[in-house]
Amino acid sequence: MNLAKKAEWSERENKSLVKDWISSSCCVPWTSASENMGTLINKQLLFLLFLLLKPLQFVKITDPHLSPERRQEIEDYINDLYATGPTKPPTKETFKTRVIIDSEMPLTDREYCNLEMKMKRVHNRLYCVKEHFFLQASYDDIQKICHNMFVQCKDGIRKCHRSRKIISGVHCVLTSGVMMPFCEYISSYKEGWVFITCQWEDNTGEIIPVSVTDILAI
Repeated sequence: MNLAKKAEWSERENKSLVKDWISSSCCVPWTSASENMGTLINKQLLFLLFLLLKPLQFVKITDPHLSPERRQEIEDYINDLYATGPTKPPTKETFKTRVIIDSEMPLTDREYCNLEMKMKRVHNRLYCVKEHFFLQASYDDIQKICHNMFVQCKDGIRKCHRSRKIISGVHCVLTSGVMMPFCEYISSYKEGWVFITCQWEDNTGEIIPVSVTDILAI
């Protein structure tokens, strides 16, 4: 079999995998105590398929077991992942989804980052991010920090805002891996003053938090 035919065959196989995955029971949401773990397993399977596929556009999910909200979330995620345009600017919802945590898992758990980074889909077009912070606080409390006076970020270059209250969080640092789901992180519980960057969002007409740059331990 020549290379052209092999490539064509491989592409057909990959598309078939997607179709099988969409219609399989792997996507049925889990309930009760197994819900979080089931979601994690589903996302890991999705990530593995992403690594196999060529860019897709306008994906339509037809799995009858998924709720309309969940189906739309997956469609938007896939289409955004393989979009050819520039990366979407940060939004209020992005920050809430990726940074704010309300988890029953202890923040001191050694596997916290490995699980939450996958659960919250924290990555850069599937590439591992080198560093990330999770905060145990309400979004409103974090947004208020944007109105505090400017201070230097830990890199000494950018302008940050520092919290006036002590906030708990988890610092995730990449130890190995290049792409999801093979990113491995070391988790460090931190409690202290939070440093964040903020920017104006035209759509909402308000200043929003964009990223967490540090938690200065007390």
